[in-house]
Amino acid sequence: MVGDAEVYRTDSAEIRCLYNFSETVSAVEVQWFVKNHQGKRIRIAYSDLTTRIQDKNTEYTKRIHVAGHSGEEILTIENVELSDEREFFCLVDGLAAGIEEGRLHLKDPPEPPVIEAVHSGVSVANILPSKIATCECKGYPQPNITWYRNNSVLCHKYGQVHVITLVSKDSTGLFTVQSELQYKVTKEDKDVHFFCSVVYYVPGAARTVESKRVNISVHYPTTKVEMWRESPRGLVKEGDTVEIRCRGNGSPLPPVTFSREQRPEEKLEADNDLLVLKEVTRDDSGKYLCRALDVDSTDYEDVVGNLQLTVHYLDPAVMVPRDPEVMQEGENLTATCNALSSLDTSAVWSKNGVEIGKGNALHLQDATSETTGHYHCEVTVLSLPALQTGGSVHIIVQGAPQLRDEKKEVNMSEDVGKWVNLICDAGGYPRPTVTWSISGSPVWREVVRKETEDSVQSIITLKVSRDTVATCNATNKIGGETKSYFIRGIPIMSTTLNNTAVDSSELANKVIVVSILFLAVFGSILFFVYKKGKLPCGRSGKHKIDRFGTKEETSDEGIFMEVKGDETETSVPLKDVHDNKKPPADQVTI
Repeated sequence: MVGDAEVYRTDSAEIRCLYNFSETVSAVEVQWFVKNHQGKRIRIAYSDLTTRIQDKNTEYTKRIHVAGHSGEEILTIENVELSDEREFFCLVDGLAAGIEEGRLHLKDPPEPPVIEAVHSGVSVANILPSKIATCECKGYPQPNITWYRNNSVLCHKYGQVHVITLVSKDSTGLFTVQSELQYKVTKEDKDVHFFCSVVYYVPGAARTVESKRVNISVHYPTTKVEMWRESPRGLVKEGDTVEIRCRGNGSPLPPVTFSREQRPEEKLEADNDLLVLKEVTRDDSGKYLCRALDVDSTDYEDVVGNLQLTVHYLDPAVMVPRDPEVMQEGENLTATCNALSSLDTSAVWSKNGVEIGKGNALHLQDATSETTGHYHCEVTVLSLPALQTGGSVHIIVQGAPQLRDEKKEVNMSEDVGKWVNLICDAGGYPRPTVTWSISGSPVWREVVRKETEDSVQSIITLKVSRDTVATCNATNKIGGETKSYFIRGIPIMSTTLNNTAVDSSELANKVIVVSILFLAVFGSILFFVYKKGKLPCGRSGKHKIDRFGTKEETSDEGIFMEVKGDETETSVPLKDVHDNKKPPADQVTI
C-alpha cells in the first residue's frame, strides 16, 4: 500500500492493505495508523484473525470500520473531509514471519472551475485589454488556473493579455481561486471560444479539469453596408409593393437611414432596416441610399450602401384610327396599335374572339361587307406578362343593308290567338331604316328597337288571327333588303265523339278527305249515266241533288255537291265534271 488516492469530500474512501507470507503463520495482526498534523502516528484500528476493533477517542472512531479476509484488510472512512488529506499506514505483523508496513496519501481533487463571460460585449476600439471572463475554482492544495483561447494557452503579454488572480482560504483549509482574464480583442475574436483549466498532480501523472467554453460579444465598427430587394422576386412593375433591406457588417448592427440619391438629405420612413414602398410607379425608379451610423466608432463615420430600383411600366394602347372608320368597298386600310413600355412588347389582333394577326399594324385589303366589325388589339410585355393593355377600333364598310339572318323567307304555323315574336336584324352604312308591313293579322306592335351607327335590330310581337304575311324592309340610300314571315293560322276547333275530345285541325282534315272521296264517286256515277244516255246533253236546266239523292233545279251555273255534318258544312265547286283534277285545299271553307 504505497501511493496517493483521490477522494472527493463527503464521499467514502476505501484503503486496502494486501499482504502475504512465504511460510505458514499461526497468527496475524494488522494495525492502522494516521499521521496527525504534528507528524506523530496515532493508531485508529486493530484486527487479528478473530477480532476487528476501532480505537476509542480518536477523530476517526465514529467514521471508520475494518473488514477483510486472509491476505487483505480494508479500512473504510465515511464522509471524507478536507482534513483527511494525510498519510495512512497499515502495519502487518506475522509474528515469527516478520512485520510489513504500507502507506497511502489521501487527497481531495479540485472541483471543476466555473467560468462566466462578460455580458455587455467588448469593443475592439478599446486601447487597453478588456475584461473577457472570470474563472473560479475551489480545492486543496491551492489550484492553479490556466486560460485558453480556443486550444491555445494565453500567456501574459503586455498590452494584449493580462490575468488577475485572487486567492482565499476558508476555515476548513479549502482554497478558493478567482482568476480574471483581460484581453485586447479583435474582430476575429467574434467566433473564438475561451475557457480555463485547473492542473493538479498525482503520483506519476498530471490531471486537468476544464471549464465549459464561452463566447464573447465583440463590438467592431461597420465597414460595409449591403442593400438588397426582398420582394417582389424578379422584375418590378407599376402597382407592386417593394421591400428593400439594408444591413451593415458591424457588431452590434448599426442603426440605418434610407434616402434617394436625388434627395440625399430627405430621410425615407422605414421600419428599422426595412424600407417598404407601396404601389410603386415609374417615378419611384432610381438609386436608393442606406447610411449606417456606427456609434461605436471613434470618428463616428457613416458608411453608405446603394441599390438601383427600376419600375417597369406599360402605357395604355394608342389605336389609329381612334374613332369608327368608314370605308368604301374595295378600299385598303392599315390600323395600328402601339403602347409605350420600358420593355419589349408583343401585339395580337382579334375579331370576334378569333386571332387574325400579330404585330403593331393590321392591314385590311379590298374591303367588303365582311370587313365590317370590331377589331381588338392586345399588347403584352414579353418578359412581364402581368403587364397588359389593349384597345379596339370599329371598321365600317359603306354598303346596302344586309339582313344578318341567312333565311330571307320563313314559313311557320301557329295557333290562332297566339302571340309570336318576329326579329329583323339589319346591318349597313349609312344606318338602315327598318319598317314592317303586315297583312292578315291587324294586331301587332314593336317591342324592341336597338340602333348603332351601322345596324338596327327590331323585334315585333304579333297576335295570329288568320294566315298572315309579315315583311321587314331594311333600306338606306345605297339599297335595301327584305325578309318575310309566312304564318299559317291554325283555327282552334273541338267536337265530341264517344265523349272524347278531338283536335279541330285533325277533324277538318278528315272532313276534307271524306268530301273529296265522295265527289270522286259521285262524278264517276254521272259520267256512267251520261255514257248510257240517261243524262240529257246540253240541258239548260240545272239540278241540285241533296244528300238523299233527289234533284232540284237551280239557276246557278255548274254542279255543286253539298256535304253537311253535325257542326261543319263544306262546299266544293265542280267547274267541269270531265276534269279529273282534285280541287285545291285552299278552296275549301271550313
